[in-house]
Order: sequence, then C-alpha cells, then structure tokens
Amino acid sequence: MSGKTILFIALGACVLAFLVSWVRLARGRATARPRLPGAGGTAIGFVTNFFDTLGIGSFATTTSIWKFFQSVDDRVIPGTLNVGHTLPTVVQALIYIALIEVDLWTLVALISAAVLGAWLGAGIVATWDRRKVQIGMGAALLAVAVIMLVRLLRLTEGGEATALGGAKLALGFAGNFALGALMTLGIGLYAPCLILVSLLGMSPITAFPIMMGSCAFLMPVGSVRFLRAGSYDLRAAIGLTAGGIPAVLIAAYLVKSLPLDAVRWLVVLVVVYTAGMMLRSASREGRAAAQELVPVAGD
Repeated sequence: MSGKTILFIALGACVLAFLVSWVRLARGRATARPRLPGAGGTAIGFVTNFFDTLGIGSFATTTSIWKFFQSVDDRVIPGTLNVGHTLPTVVQALIYIALIEVDLWTLVALISAAVLGAWLGAGIVATWDRRKVQIGMGAALLAVAVIMLVRLLRLTEGGEATALGGAKLALGFAGNFALGALMTLGIGLYAPCLILVSLLGMSPITAFPIMMGSCAFLMPVGSVRFLRAGSYDLRAAIGLTAGGIPAVLIAAYLVKSLPLDAVRWLVVLVVVYTAGMMLRSASREGRAAAQELVPVAGD
C-alpha cells in the first residue's frame, strides 16, 4: 500500500471512532432525540464549509453568525464547532491530500503535532465556564483577524519546497502543535497554518493538504473530549454536518474561482466585531459576578 493509502485508512479509523462515540454518548443524554436542525442551521453549515474549502476557514465565520443571532450558548461554541465541522473537514482532507503532492513524512509529522495539541487543549477547554470561553474566544478571534490581515496584505509569500527537514521540521512540529491546541478554543487552523508553512519556505499550495489533513485528524480526537463532557450543542452540530458535506463537494469540484479577497476583508471585519462582542459579554458577566459577592447592608 502507498503512504497515502495508509494515511486514509488511519483517517477512516479516527472517523469511525468519532462517530461511534458521538452516537453512544448522545444516546446517554437527555438531548439524544433533538429536533432536526432547521433550514437556517443547515444553511450555516453549507455557507461556512463552502468558503472553508476555498481556504477562508469556518470557525470564525460560524462563531460570528451564532453570536449575531445568539443561537448557540457561548460556553459550548468551541465544542460545537469541533464536533459539527469534523465530517466536512474530513471530506476536504481526502480530496486535497489525494490531489496535491507534499512530502509524506512532513505531512505525517505536522498532522501528528496538531493531533497532540488538540487532545491536550480539548481536555482543558471542555471544562471552562462561559466567561472563560468568552475571554479566550475573544482574544483568539482578534488573533485570527491579525493573521488574516497578514495574509491579505501578502506579507508572507512562501517558497517552492514541498518538504521540511531538520530544524525547520522541528519548528513546523512545534508550530502545528500550538495551532492544534488553539483549534479547541475555536480559532481555526487554516490561515495560521498557511502562514506557518510559508514562513518555513514551503509552497503555499502545500498548506492545503497539511492544514486540512491536520484538522481532519485532530477534530475527531479533540471532539471526543467535548462529547464526553457534553460541552456542545447537538442540534447545531448536526446542522453544520448536514449542510457542510455537500458544500465541500461543490466548492472542491465545481467552483473554479471566486473574488475571495473581498470576502476575506469582510470576514476580517466580522471577526473583529464578534471578538468585541465576546469580550463585552465576558465583561458584563464579570461585573454581575462581582456584584453578587458584594455584602448586603445588615448581613
């Protein structure tokens, strides 16, 4: 078997374990029989995964939509993002790993680093209360906006390499480990991973199998910890999955080009707005908690 075939088999095993865990753990909870997601929830999955397949990312855009409509509790947004976007991301990975050539050992090393980071990060984030999630996601979204600006302004052009070795491979491993951990907080891996591989001298096109392969492996692994903690919205996650898979196939095989820079500028503005809303909500909850601790006269 070729190296890619072995990689696909390993990915299939991860996905199977994720699906078994999702079904088994959902059945053990009161939300085991949720209403199916409506047209709105499925449309969110379609739109965000359509642009995700084209390299814009889905976490920041999904968070912005949910925050605007207040449709998902802030506390469970990280878990819902990871669980709901897992299967569409796996489809992306299968397509781009098959189509784009990149050194197998480099691909495996960077994917492994992201998975390790996600496993450790999910165990921490899944136990956070809503205010910690709001602060963490607010800061993470601001970081995403900065990273997207760097990409839009073409401050990193990358090289022509399709492989990493020595010190550069070690730096890539460390960088993708950190990005995997941040994924569990709701900061997407795509834009920062593209910048990472470009800074290491790799061709930007190689970022697609690396970043999508990383997410395809780390999201099932990280999602299991959110599933065990019940830290996600089941109905919203099903909507992302149902709308996302057909969107990936359409974007990958039917759409050849779009004026994506204009979309990316819009996303930057929306992400900054959402980050401000998250931090504002955290500030309000902090003040409310402080007021509850103030002793009442006569106590």
